[in-house]
This record gives sequence, C-alpha cells and structure tokens, in this order.
Amino acid sequence: MDLAGKSTVADHMVVCSGRSTRQVGALAEKLSEKLKASLGRTARAEGKSQGDWVLLDAGDVIVHIFRPEVREFYQLEKMWLDPAADAAGTG
Repeated sequence: MDLAGKSTVADHMVVCSGRSTRQVGALAEKLSEKLKASLGRTARAEGKSQGDWVLLDAGDVIVHIFRPEVREFYQLEKMWLDPAADAAGTG
C-alpha cells in the first residue's frame, strides 16, 4: 500500500499472511535476511517470538506478516483505504 502523504511513519506498507505461526516466523526470518542483503542493514522486528503477527520495519517500508485469523481480526488494510474509493465500491 502506498502511504506517501498519509503517514509520517513509512511511505509503503506490505501486508501478507502465513498459514501458521511457524510459517509467519519463517517468512519474517527469510524476509529479514533478504532485506539485510539488499539494504545492508537489519530491519527491526516485533512479534517474532509469538508468530501471530510480525512487524518488520525497514525504514520507508513496513511489512506486516499475519496468521489469517489475526489479519482478519485487525483488518489493517481497511485503516489505510481511501474513503472516496471505498464509498464508490472500488476499495
């Protein structure tokens, strides 16, 4: 999601799911390794020990990795929808 101009925290946000706590943890670990290799710095991570919701902070990009039930509960994507697009039925 493009957050440029909507947030001072990041310019982009990625939201994805893993099917289990183990998969969420593995996705977070592998993505952390890839980000370190390409950015040359470690992305800060929160929630890896629980595996329900892991947040990776890579500076201008924030990545959320959820188990499906947790993603559905928080519905994080809806927070950043454009209200005009949502009202028109395109969001």
